[in-house]
Amino acid sequence: YGSRGDVQPFLPLSLGLMARGHSVKLAAPSPFKELVEGYGIQFVPLAGDPEDLSRRLNDAGINFIKLIRELMDHAIEIGADVLRQTEEACRDADLIVHTFTHAVGAHTLAREMNIPDVHIQTFPMFTPTGDYPNITLPDLKLRALNRFTHLASQKITWWTSMFGYEQVRRRAGLPKRKLYFPFDKDPLRPPTPILCAWSPSLLPPSSDWTSNVHVTGYFFFESNISYQPPVELIDFLDAGDPPVCVSFGSMVHRDAEKIDRVVRSAVKQTGQRGVILSGWGSVKQSLSKDLFYLDAIPHDWLLPRCRMIIHHGGAGTTSAGLRAGIPNIVVPFMADQPFWGKRVYVNGAGPKPIFVKSLSV
Repeated sequence: YGSRGDVQPFLPLSLGLMARGHSVKLAAPSPFKELVEGYGIQFVPLAGDPEDLSRRLNDAGINFIKLIRELMDHAIEIGADVLRQTEEACRDADLIVHTFTHAVGAHTLAREMNIPDVHIQTFPMFTPTGDYPNITLPDLKLRALNRFTHLASQKITWWTSMFGYEQVRRRAGLPKRKLYFPFDKDPLRPPTPILCAWSPSLLPPSSDWTSNVHVTGYFFFESNISYQPPVELIDFLDAGDPPVCVSFGSMVHRDAEKIDRVVRSAVKQTGQRGVILSGWGSVKQSLSKDLFYLDAIPHDWLLPRCRMIIHHGGAGTTSAGLRAGIPNIVVPFMADQPFWGKRVYVNGAGPKPIFVKSLSV
């Protein structure tokens, strides 16, 4: 459940499983039906509007408690429908693969069905380490304190999951249910494997991780040679030097118009050309010889044709920017984005991140 950046990695994963003879169902919010089915993957729609969740999380910013509260409020509103839909999707499953938002519910379902499950994360969440703190906190310098923040966030996730399910259960008249946390020690069941879908060059495995944690690298498609871009975009790219790409993707921010004015002015003052991917930000402007607006476009096609990308630091956009081998300027809005912005800086692929509230021309 989430934005396109949350769903996209599971498209190449699904195709890889299908190529090895497995039958795959991909459950995701209903707006992604066309995207998923376009790759020949069986799609199961989930209730809820991820754009509304983006708006709530943007308002919460990097405050971990507010982020959890907004996630829980959103989950309670759609919970009964999503429970029914995920149970239907998993009815004949031999394996359940789940992400952060479904960790407790999907693992509980796997336990009830007596089948294995795998957890995939695009940011470090259930992998306690002293190397760095929880993604929403600054480095606390002491390994013990950093590790404590991970353990505390696990407990908070577990408690809010139990509380949230109880709220959903009472609203919908569902029976009581024993929930299970996938990463608790259990002598009757091996620990749920965690696949960390990021590059070990960007964030190496931690020495204090348990043996069930694996850094796999990003889940990428092969180069998107089949994509047919708009003729107007080809003409724009051919008309001058490679542009700067600005992509804030699924960020729905109350200051979207102001951010757009800052971007337009900065591009003009530096004598650059720009491709602006407005995404869910919904800012639309008329085209000019120096600026081209699009809702969205495959990053693997566009970014190698650009000289730089300015983006929000979501896991998916960060991976695409690094893969293209161009400078990344990260402007974090919320959640894991400051964490990835710092990793980009530490690895020399861009400057220090600029928080959106500090963004200026």
